[in-house]
Amino acid sequence: MVSGGMACVKYLLFLFNLVFAITGIVFISVGAVILITYRDYNNFVDIWMFAVPVLMIIVGVVVFITSFFGCCGAVKENHCMIITFSVLLILIFVLELGAGISGYMMRGKVSSMLEKCMNDTLVAYNSREDYRTSWDIMQHDLQCCGVDRPSDWERAGFTGNTLPQSCCTEMQGIDPTCDMNDIKSNTEGCKQQLQRKIEENGLILGGVGIGVALIQLIGVLFACCLARSIRREYETV
Repeated sequence: MVSGGMACVKYLLFLFNLVFAITGIVFISVGAVILITYRDYNNFVDIWMFAVPVLMIIVGVVVFITSFFGCCGAVKENHCMIITFSVLLILIFVLELGAGISGYMMRGKVSSMLEKCMNDTLVAYNSREDYRTSWDIMQHDLQCCGVDRPSDWERAGFTGNTLPQSCCTEMQGIDPTCDMNDIKSNTEGCKQQLQRKIEENGLILGGVGIGVALIQLIGVLFACCLARSIRREYETV
């Protein structure tokens, strides 16, 4: 049975692990939301864009499981469980730091990736149903049109100022059409909009990953102090 200041550390570690379990749920939620967002635009992003949110979901699951070892180890004062918790916490720290740095670094590659993917899919708009669906969803959701500007659709076979119907915010009539002169047509390119969205997600991933990782260093300190105290108690028995 630990005593004195170590009893305080014990309860602080237990409280820390309750918060730790909540952060695991936050990680899973953030990763899942961003993964779903990327899935909606999967034709415009490379496969490596899915790696960071998937890693965050995995880390969230590991964090939630690890918090169990921490809580049990603190309550039962089990030296082995606390050491296991400390090792897992250090591993999670490395993973979170990696996810955070990757989430931030991937922002620098977004522009060139979108430029290539969006131009490739735009010219095949009329020949590929999956590309057409992706473009229509994106233009509707982000209220944008074309890669950089509405006139980009000329490369996809749209002539006479005509545009895909998804370029207009509201369509009316029996046979609605959309063109560049329509006051309800979107004028901003989709590349800027989607790039802004992905960069914001990258900042969220980076901030959550690095921020929580640094906070977890406190948990490692608490766990090591408690483990040392329990070991000392065993040696004096």
